[in-house]
Amino acid sequence: MKNPYATVLDIQRQAWEETADLAEKTRIAPDRTETIENVEVGTTPSEVVYEENKLRLLHYEPKTEQQHDVPILVVYALINKPYILDLQPDRSVVQTLLEAGFDVYLIDWGEPSKLDRSLGLEDYVTRYIDNCADVVRERSSQDAINVLGYCMGGTMSAMYAALFPEKVKNLALMAAGLCFAGDGGVLELWGAEEYYDPETVSETFDNVPAEFLDVGFALMDPVANNVTKYVRFYDNVEDEEFVENFARMERWLDEGIDVAGRAYEQFINDIYQENKLYENELHLNGEHVDISNIEMPVLQIVAEYDHLIPPGASKPFNDSIPSADTEIMEFATGHIGMSVSSRSHAELWPDVCEWFEERSNGENEGQPASGSRAAEPEDADVAGDETGPNELENDASTLESSGDLDAETSDLHGEDRSDEEIAARGEGEVQKEPAEPGEMAVDEDVVEELADDDAESDSAIEAETDDMTELTGVGQAYAEDLHSAGIETFDQLADADPAELATETGISPSRIEDWIDQAGER
Repeated sequence: MKNPYATVLDIQRQAWEETADLAEKTRIAPDRTETIENVEVGTTPSEVVYEENKLRLLHYEPKTEQQHDVPILVVYALINKPYILDLQPDRSVVQTLLEAGFDVYLIDWGEPSKLDRSLGLEDYVTRYIDNCADVVRERSSQDAINVLGYCMGGTMSAMYAALFPEKVKNLALMAAGLCFAGDGGVLELWGAEEYYDPETVSETFDNVPAEFLDVGFALMDPVANNVTKYVRFYDNVEDEEFVENFARMERWLDEGIDVAGRAYEQFINDIYQENKLYENELHLNGEHVDISNIEMPVLQIVAEYDHLIPPGASKPFNDSIPSADTEIMEFATGHIGMSVSSRSHAELWPDVCEWFEERSNGENEGQPASGSRAAEPEDADVAGDETGPNELENDASTLESSGDLDAETSDLHGEDRSDEEIAARGEGEVQKEPAEPGEMAVDEDVVEELADDDAESDSAIEAETDDMTELTGVGQAYAEDLHSAGIETFDQLADADPAELATETGISPSRIEDWIDQAGER
C-alpha cells in the first residue's frame, strides 16, 4: 500500500509544477501571439503568367539549373487557398517538385463573388483549366503536359484528361473524389440524395459560404476540432516551432473560400449522389466526359487515414480506365498530412517525383506495369508534424450569360489557341472585389489520427507491434497518435527523439519523455 503521506507530497509537488508551468506560459504568451500574427505562408517565389477574371496562373522560379522537359500544372480545389501546397519551405509540395527539377505552375482560383454564382464545372474544366494548360503548353513548347490535381482539383483534372487527352502526358490524382458507390465515407453519407439537397443551399446563399462548409467538416470530429487541438496548443505553447506550424495551419483554415453555387450543385448531384464520373455518364456542357479516353499514365496518391476522401473513393477509378500504366501510392497519413507533413516529404514525395521523372523527359520512356504500393510508417525514421484537414474549393468568373459561355467553350474544345485567343476568352470580366473568406475550424492534428478501429485494422503494417496502452498514461487515442507517427514497438519508442516525436504527434514533450522512460525499462 502506498504511503498516504507520500501521496499528499506528490499532489503538492504536482500543484507547484503546474503553477510554475502556468507562470511560464503566461510569460511567453505575448511572444507567441506575435508569432501567430506574423507567420508567413506560401513564400516560394513565383510570378503571375496568366490571369482570367479572378484566376491567376502562378509560375515558380526554378530551383535547379536544368528542368525536366515536361512541366507540371497543379490544380487545387475550389475551397481554401492553394498555399497549403506551399505552406512552409521545408514542407512544400511546390518546393519538393522544384528541387526535383520540375517546371511548376499552379492555378490560384481566387475568390468568387455573387456574380460568379452561375459558374459550373464546365467553366472550371473546359475553360479555366484548359486555358491555363494551353499557356503552359505554349511556354514549355510541349504538346502535352503533366497535370497534378488535389482533392476536388483532382476530380476536375480527371474530367479534363477525359475531355482533352491529347494535352495531358501524365495524370496524377491526389486525394481525388472519383468513386462514390458506398465507400466515400461520412461526406458521401451526409450528401446522399435522401438527406441533402444542394439546390436549397445555393438558392439560399447564391455561392455556398465557407462558414457553412466549415460546420460540416468540423462535425466530422467535433471533439478533436473544438477541444483537442487547443489543449495540444496549450501543452506545446513553449515550443516556438510548434506554435509556428499551428499558426500556419490555422491561418489556412481561417481563409476558407465560398464555392460558386452552380458548381457546388453539380459536384454534389453528379459526382457524389449519382456517381456519374465513375459510371462514365457525366456530361459537361452537353459533351460526354468519356473516361475511356484516359489512356495516359495515371498515378493515384491516396491517404490511408483520409476521413474526407477515403481510399475507397479514389482507388477503384484505376480499374475503370483503359490506361496500361496506372499506379497507386497509399501513404499512412490524412487528407492534408500528405501535403504538409515532414514524413510525407521524406517518404512519399520522392516516389511521386520519381514517377513523374520517368515519364517527363523527351519521348515516352519505358512505362512501369500497373500496380500499387503502400508506404509504411515504420519504414522511416524521419519525424514530422502532421497537420490537419480540409477542402472543397474556390474560383472566379464572368458576368456573361451561361448560353454565351457554354457556346464559347464547346466551340473551342480540343483546339490549340494563340495568346490572343486565350486572352479573348478572358475578356468581359467583372467584379474584382473578393468575397469574405470563411473560417474552417478543423483540427490540424486529426489528419494523422486513425479514423476509427476499422482503419487501424486495415492499415498495412507488417512489423510486430506492441500494445502501447500498457504504458501508464497512454490511452487508445495516444496509442493511435504514436502509431500514426510510426511508433509500433516499445523499442522504437525507447529510441525516439522526444522533441521530434512531440512535433510529430502534438503531444506534450513531458508526456513523451515519461513514456520513453517506461518503454526503456521494458
